[in-house]
Amino acid sequence: MKATTARRHSRRVLDHSLLALGTGTLAVSVSVLSLAPGVSEASSHREAPLVAGDPRADNTDVYAFTSPDKSDSVTLVANWIPFEEPNGGPNFYAFADDARYNIKIDNNGDGVSDVTYTWRFHNQVRDAANQFLYNTGQVTSLTDPDLNFRQVYDLVLTKNGRSRVLKSNVPVAPSRVGPASMPNYGALRNQAVSSLAGGGKTFAGQADDPFFADLRVFDLLYGGDLSERGQDTLAGYNVNSVALQIPKKELALRGNSSRNPVIGVWSTTDRQGVQVADSRTRHDKWRQVSRLGNPLVNEVVVPLKYKDAFNTLNPDQDRTVKPVVDKVFDPILPKLIQKVYGVPAPATPRNDLAEIYLTGICKACGPIKADLNAHRLNRDASRKQIVPAEELRLNMAVPPTADPQRYGVLAGDLAGFPNGRRLTDDAIDISLQAVEGAAQTGTLVPALADGDKVNTNDRPFNTSFPYLALPHTKSVNSGPGGNQAQQQSSLRTSSAIGAGALGSLMLGAGGWRLRRRNRTN
Repeated sequence: MKATTARRHSRRVLDHSLLALGTGTLAVSVSVLSLAPGVSEASSHREAPLVAGDPRADNTDVYAFTSPDKSDSVTLVANWIPFEEPNGGPNFYAFADDARYNIKIDNNGDGVSDVTYTWRFHNQVRDAANQFLYNTGQVTSLTDPDLNFRQVYDLVLTKNGRSRVLKSNVPVAPSRVGPASMPNYGALRNQAVSSLAGGGKTFAGQADDPFFADLRVFDLLYGGDLSERGQDTLAGYNVNSVALQIPKKELALRGNSSRNPVIGVWSTTDRQGVQVADSRTRHDKWRQVSRLGNPLVNEVVVPLKYKDAFNTLNPDQDRTVKPVVDKVFDPILPKLIQKVYGVPAPATPRNDLAEIYLTGICKACGPIKADLNAHRLNRDASRKQIVPAEELRLNMAVPPTADPQRYGVLAGDLAGFPNGRRLTDDAIDISLQAVEGAAQTGTLVPALADGDKVNTNDRPFNTSFPYLALPHTKSVNSGPGGNQAQQQSSLRTSSAIGAGALGSLMLGAGGWRLRRRNRTN
C-alpha cells in the first residue's frame, strides 16, 4: 500500500512539474521533426581502450547548470585524468601542455559547436636542474617561490568562426600535495578563480572527483549479490577540472536566452601530432581523441570495436553510425537486469531514451510529453538544420531549485539531470530508472529503489563558483583490507536507490537511435 501511494505521489509530482513547464513561458508551438536513425557516444572514466592509456586526454564528466547563486549565468564544468591518487608524487598531476581542452556549445541544434572555449596549458619550472620536488617549501600563494612546478593557461573563445584570447597566463590551482606543503589550500583555490570581461569567471585546477557511484557493477552486476553495493568507487580520488561561469546571453542563439533558452554541451580533447588509431604515431594536425556529453554512455552502449572511433566524432555525425544505433533501441542492459534480477525489460524500440539523449525532450519529439530541453524549443532555430545528436542539453530558462532533488527531473526537479547536470545529481540512479522506463511512465521502478546505494558525493560541494569540493590529501590505497574508517564514512554518506549502477551507464544508451519519423507540421 505504501509503495502504491509513493508511486502515485511520484507520478503526480512529475506530471505537475511538466505541466507547469509546458503551460508556462517555456512552452512553444512544436511540430514533428523528421529524424534519421542516429547514434552517439560520450566518455567517462576509462571508457575506451586508447584514451584509457592517455589519462591526461581522458574526459571523465561534464556538468552544465544554471548557477545557483547567480541565476543569470550558466556554470560549465569538465573533468580529466580519472582516479588521481592524492599521494601521486613527486610529479603529481598536470594538464597536458601538448593538448587542447574544449567545452563546446551547440545553440541551434545542428550538432556543430557555435561557441567553443579552449584551454591551452603551459608549464613553468623554477629549478629543473637541482630539484626533483613539486614544491621546495610551504606554498602560501600561486606565486610562491617554493612552488617549483606550476602551470598557466590561455583561454580562447571561438564564436561565429572567429577566435580571440579571453585571458592569458591564468594560474592553475596546483595539485594538493598535502597539509605540510599547502596548509591553506582553500586560499590557493580562491586565487585560481579569475574574472572575465562581461561578468564571467574561469577556473582550472585539481578538485575532488564529483562523480559518485559503485563501479563494481561491472563485475557482472555485483554477481547477482546486491548486498555488495554501497561503496563509492570514486571516494578519495581527485580529478583535474576546468570550470566557467558565463552569462546566459553569451551562450544562447542570437544572444537571446529568453527566446532561445536551450543549449547542448559537450567537452573534447585534441592532441597535436598523434594518429587517432594509434597515439604513438606522429603527425602535425590537431586530432580529437576524446569526447564527453551525457554521462556513462560509451562504456556500456558502444561495442568495443567502435569505442575509439566514437571518441573522434562530432555530434552531427552521430546519426550516421548504425552499428550502435541498433544497440540503443534494443539495449542490452535491461535484458541483463531481467536475466539476473527478474525485473522485466521495457518493450522496444526505446523511443523514450532516444528522446532524452538525441533530440532533447519535447512534446513532438517522443513519448515523454513535455516541452523541456529540445533545441526545437528555441524560437530562432531552423527546424531543417536540427539533427539528432548526443549532447548534454540544458534549458537555461529553468530556474535553480532551492532544494535540489538527486533524482532530478524524475523527482519533479526540472533543473536537474537530464536537463543539464548538476554536481549533486545522482546520474547512476537516474539512469537506471530511465533505462527501465521511468521517464516515460513518470513512476519510479520499486524493484530498483536501492540503486547502487551511493546517493551523495563523499565530500559536500561548495556554495560558490567553481562549486567543486577541494581535492583529497589522504591516500586511497591503504593496503590489504582497506581503510575501514574511510569505508564506514563512505557508507554513512551513501544510501538507497536503484539495483545496479550499470543502469545509469545505459541512460546514455537511451539516446542512441531515433527511428525515421514522418515530417508533419
